[in-house]
Amino acid sequence: MTVCIVGLGLMGGSFALSLKNSLKICTIIGYDLNKDHQFQAKNLNLVHHIAKDFDEVKKSDIIILAIPVEAIIKTLKLLEGIDSKTTIIDLGSTKEKISIQTPKSIKKNLILAHPMTGTEKVGPSAAFSTLYRDKIVVLCDLEHSGKHQQAQAIKIFEALSMKISYMKSKEHDSHAAFISHLPHAISFALANSVLKQEDPKSILALSAGGFRDMSRIAKSSPIMWSDIFRQNKTNILTSIEAFNKELTYLEKLIKDEEWEKMQKWMKNANLLHNIL
Repeated sequence: MTVCIVGLGLMGGSFALSLKNSLKICTIIGYDLNKDHQFQAKNLNLVHHIAKDFDEVKKSDIIILAIPVEAIIKTLKLLEGIDSKTTIIDLGSTKEKISIQTPKSIKKNLILAHPMTGTEKVGPSAAFSTLYRDKIVVLCDLEHSGKHQQAQAIKIFEALSMKISYMKSKEHDSHAAFISHLPHAISFALANSVLKQEDPKSILALSAGGFRDMSRIAKSSPIMWSDIFRQNKTNILTSIEAFNKELTYLEKLIKDEEWEKMQKWMKNANLLHNIL
């Protein structure tokens, strides 16, 4: 079985490395427009070899799209004409627009997947073999995918020791806006608010675990995250509005010195970790 990983950054590189360790019967091919990424991926032994051209990508049994969402949509159009048995798995962070804009001729080939994992680091050198282990992967709109493709995708994700969940793409994007995308928006805003102070170095000198934890993901790729915010615009705006209401309410409680109400508000927030 030949698996081609398109995009050899953190997600694609880790996927390749994980597959090499878990499915010995696979030949892992890499493809990336960034020549530097190609060289690093081969040098780090993330893949067995680099595809010579896109025709070699199209001949693979399984194609993993580990690239930004806009690039996924463009690449799917280039994949028209592939074999009916070929399985395409996209790892994009938003799903509905990909689902809508996939060419009809390859709808059955595609598995819409979102692995709920990642770090703030980028590039092939950030890849590691356990990134996907014991993490959730959400598979969306499987009614549009072929039975063969579904079986192949499940085989791959089980080999990576992932927990599989199922969802509609519209529902996924709504939930992801709160669970994944809003925390990144808050982290970027927090980092910028500190940097705009008169003497940010003094503030950073006092930074402890809480600030470091909350600002860590502000190191994430601006290219990737602006793409995600563009693709999931409506849902992210809804999540930001909901967050702003809570922050405004806290601001009012502090101004009015409503300390008991504030404690109740905080205790309610504590309940989240009864679910997690």
